[in-house]
Amino acid sequence: MHDAHELRERRSALLGIALFALAKLALHTWINRQYGFHRDELATLDDARHLAWGFVAYPPLTPFFGRIALTLFGTSLAGFRFFAAAAQAVAIVLTGDIARRLGGARAAQWLAAIAVAVAPISLGASSLFQYVAFDYLWWVVIAWGMTALVASEDPRWWLVIGAGIGLGVLTKYAIAFCVAGVVLGVLLTPRRRDLRSKYLWLGVAVAVVIAAPNLLWEVRHDFITLDFLKSIHQRDIEIGRTSDFLVNQLYVPANPLTIPLWAAGLAALFFVRSFARFRILAWVALVPFVLFIVAKGRDYYAGPLYPPLLAAGSVLLLSLMSARAVRWTLAIAIPILLAAGGAIAALILPVAPPGSAWFRRALEENGDLREELGWPELAGEVARIWQTIPASERAHAAIYCANYGEAGAIGLYGPAHGLPPAISGVNSFWARGYGDPPPDIVIVVGARRERLEQRFGVVELAGHVPNPWHVANEEAGHPEIYVCRGPRVPWAQLWPQIRSFG
Repeated sequence: MHDAHELRERRSALLGIALFALAKLALHTWINRQYGFHRDELATLDDARHLAWGFVAYPPLTPFFGRIALTLFGTSLAGFRFFAAAAQAVAIVLTGDIARRLGGARAAQWLAAIAVAVAPISLGASSLFQYVAFDYLWWVVIAWGMTALVASEDPRWWLVIGAGIGLGVLTKYAIAFCVAGVVLGVLLTPRRRDLRSKYLWLGVAVAVVIAAPNLLWEVRHDFITLDFLKSIHQRDIEIGRTSDFLVNQLYVPANPLTIPLWAAGLAALFFVRSFARFRILAWVALVPFVLFIVAKGRDYYAGPLYPPLLAAGSVLLLSLMSARAVRWTLAIAIPILLAAGGAIAALILPVAPPGSAWFRRALEENGDLREELGWPELAGEVARIWQTIPASERAHAAIYCANYGEAGAIGLYGPAHGLPPAISGVNSFWARGYGDPPPDIVIVVGARRERLEQRFGVVELAGHVPNPWHVANEEAGHPEIYVCRGPRVPWAQLWPQIRSFG
């Protein structure tokens, strides 16, 4: 009777956690109306209009979700970001359930769920429509499936794990690091017996079937994404984005106040007897972590490793306390965690009034915010310049953008001004070509004059990219807009030369 009551209590906690996650989703949806689209979102939004089984910069699932968002919500900023925030809400609930399946009571489930909710990566991923949000979710789904597999000894959970891996491949190829953890976890723990289970191999088949269309796309496109990843990774190393991976683990993927939780969780999974059968989760966290260090990954790549560790740590630490101590611990810890999460949110989410001192401080903490401003103004300035081109010449004119944010901005805001889609040599924009007929006149955004003079007979300064809030974003480094005439070589010869990754 007591066991049945405890089971009902544990399950009822998940309902409360789900309501909490929905409240967080609603809060993000309200906040996400602020500022504007980020340059990465503009590129993804454009790809969402050109669905395929793959793109240069990422696999197809994120643009697919973007297409659903466009269909349901139009170009609403909050609507476009809804599914990213929803993915994080689901991850919160699954983390609570991981704690439950690890043997955690109501308190442990809540502590684990809130620890994930206030993590900087969860807060940030809820405010931008990027593959980060969905990649995070699939890692958590895999950890959840593995926890359920061990807790229930039902091998059918391998089908869920396989689905999580397949969806991970369709989202971000870094899921390969997670797969390495799963494989070694199986080989280094008693889960080796699952190698004789048909369900493990059916799970492998599920993953392959889900991922196959994208892998075939890569084959047909000469694995272009590998070239992109190599280029971007080299750039990240050169500009120092990977240099502080270890130090940044203390405060980027998880809230600094939760360090005791995830550290205790890792120790529990490796060394505490009552957690021994779940040790595979420790390998699924440790192996990718080491691989990220060796491969010089960026700090946020490790973000999805922490939810199961936070769950295990919550279960362990609270299990060592008396019922009274647990109540006091939660009464103190949860308000502190929520307050810390609120403080982090105030500095990394788009809430500060632009131009304020608070805003300037937020830009120091989250450089992404500076890339969410000025895009409608850019499109407006390009439209003004477009109107200076005689109407009889516009059929042979084009708008060229050097980076994907600019091209995406013209694609989103340009139609209202009567502008054609932009052409660009970056990422998947390049594959869409330079138009037919080839342009004789080109409005160029984001390029250097000296390079343009090598390629066009006439180069005239026509305007500047507006910067209404005077932020040091990427456009501030090349604000000139040129009108170029008379290509020196045919576009068919020029186009292969201007392909770039960004």
